[in-house]
This record gives sequence, structure tokens and C-alpha cells, in this order.
Amino acid sequence: MFLMRDAERTPHAIWEALQAGNRRFMNFEETRPNQDHRRRVELTAGQEPHAVVLACSDSRVPVEMIFDQGLGDIFVIRTAGEIIDLAVLGSLEYAVQGLHVPLIVVLGHESCGAVAATQAALDGHEIPGGFQRVLIEKVSPSILEARAMGKTTTEEFEAHHVAETVDQIMSRSPEIKAAVAKGRMGIVGVRYRLSDGLAEPVVEIGVEA
Repeated sequence: MFLMRDAERTPHAIWEALQAGNRRFMNFEETRPNQDHRRRVELTAGQEPHAVVLACSDSRVPVEMIFDQGLGDIFVIRTAGEIIDLAVLGSLEYAVQGLHVPLIVVLGHESCGAVAATQAALDGHEIPGGFQRVLIEKVSPSILEARAMGKTTTEEFEAHHVAETVDQIMSRSPEIKAAVAKGRMGIVGVRYRLSDGLAEPVVEIGVEA
């Protein structure tokens, strides 16, 4: 059985370990690793996560459970609609440069509220007030671009927003782009299906064997 702790710290090996964990989750065969007293004590000395995941804040998308991982295995950043701001970019760069993770995962999902609200706003419905408006502003470029490409379904919009978020990370962070170019790390985008538990790949960069 291929567990995260057995994997080499290469982008390919870590991505394979996460996918294996997701298959276990889908099939109700979770091992729930690194969740005992010994692991808690180990982590008092510091952390060495294998991947950083930028995920939507949706309560139906529990990152460690989806990939069957435990304490200290994944550095998780969560925002509604997995949108990016300067704090998110800073957190990603800390994970890459400070914690030396070899893999970034952007995790969107089925029935994303931020994507649905943006679709509604672009179709003429009322835009949420307060700071929620920022979510619409951040997701709108992805939806508009997807529509310009001829995409029409919510599933296509959700997947395109994940891919666009990956592109933003690469274009806005020279440090991350350089690490990917040197083969030191990979970045993948996935759309999690609430219906069956699959973390379905949308884009994969630098995770080849």
C-alpha cells in the first residue's frame, strides 16, 4: 500500500500517494495514518508536510479526509472559491520555500457556491453585499473566460476556475514558477466530486514520472 510517509519527496511520488489516498477514501478503505499520540508528540518539534493544498472553504471538502492523510502531512490554505490574494500567495511561497514541499494542489469542487453565485451575478441577479462581493469579483474572470471559450455547464466552469487558479499561481509567483521550471516541484489542479468522492485531475504540471 502506497502511503504518503513511504513516498519519496518528489512531485510525482507525492501526487501518486495523494491519489492513492483518495482512492482509499472513495472505496471506504481509509487507513487514517499519522493520527495517534506518537504523531502528535513528533510534531511538537516542527512540521515537514509533503504537499500544500489551496482548497475551497466549503465544509463538504475536508482536505485531509479526501486524501486519507493525517496530522502534519498537508499544509492547508482555504478560501471560499479557492480564490487568491496576497496572503494566500505568501502562504504558498512559505510552504514552498520555508517548508520545501514538492507539490501544490489547487482543490475546487462540485457544487461550488462561489462559482454558482458568480454565474448568477453575471446573468443579472443581485450581487451579494459587503465583502462577499470580493468573491464574485475574483471568480468572474474565470467564468467569463470559460464562456468565451464556449463552455456552458457549471461543471465546466468549476474545472476552468481551478485551471485558471493554477495559472494565476504560476504567473503571480516567480518563486513558484522557477521551482516548477527547475523540476523541484509540481502543481496540480483537481475538482472534487461530492457525489462519489473522486478528486478528479483538471491540470497536472511537473508531476511526470
